[in-house]
Amino acid sequence: MPNKPDASLWEGLPLGLEAFRNLVWEQGRSLYRELPWRNIDDPYAVLVSEVMLQQTQVKRVLGYWPRFMALFPTLDALASADTTLVLETWQGLGYNRRALALKRCAEECSERYRGKLPCSREELLALPGIGPATAGGIEAFAFQRPTLYLETNVRTVFLHELFPGEEGVSDKMIEPLVLDSCPTSDPRAWYYALLDYGAHLKATVPNPSRRSKHHSKQSKFEGSRRQKRAELVRVVLAQGKADFGELGAALSCFERDHGRDAVDDALVADILSDLVSEGFLQKEPGGYSVG
Repeated sequence: MPNKPDASLWEGLPLGLEAFRNLVWEQGRSLYRELPWRNIDDPYAVLVSEVMLQQTQVKRVLGYWPRFMALFPTLDALASADTTLVLETWQGLGYNRRALALKRCAEECSERYRGKLPCSREELLALPGIGPATAGGIEAFAFQRPTLYLETNVRTVFLHELFPGEEGVSDKMIEPLVLDSCPTSDPRAWYYALLDYGAHLKATVPNPSRRSKHHSKQSKFEGSRRQKRAELVRVVLAQGKADFGELGAALSCFERDHGRDAVDDALVADILSDLVSEGFLQKEPGGYSVG
């Protein structure tokens, strides 16, 4: 829980704490987005939304979160679900690792915490797929706990309002301000306001996040190894099982259809080896199936 606000943190910044809070509350009220995962007290539902929203636009998640929650309404339901169904439900969201990590998190919670997410930040961070931002989101949105929640839209607001024109601003400079500004009365609404204002800024001004020391441009998906991985997983999901030759031929066909050269066997073998070691696929006599 944040301590008493520290006025010294705000010295020399364009806005003091009270002015900054007033600005964010005002922008948050005018820009508020009604989203199905908001204002709910189910930590698991919040977890699913936070994981889906990692590197994925809200408008895409809107089509997936309700369906995922309908199929896997609890941690126990996700833990006991077939991995194939989980990955099939995730198809189109990208970054399939998130789906596997989410299922592993559910399995661990089912085994260790009687199908519930733990309450402490330390226990949350120890679970698969939960990093500091996701843990902070669960604390703030599900438990109404004043905490540090720093993700790209939140970071955008602090960079835009408190570090205008500065380059290479580190999270270590921002984190104390984020925590100090978080009110004890309604942290959930506070972070909604920051998220909505940040999303608005990213759509209307040159993205302030580019001035973060930690900013890195997302690698191009089209033609990437990541796309090839996703296509191999998709083929296995569609067929149930596929041997090496079938997968190589399917991936080469996919590449040619997109104006690229066919892939060689060495690359296919290397990608399949990664997918097996990471738990996406399993190698069996006669081919590969979902792990």
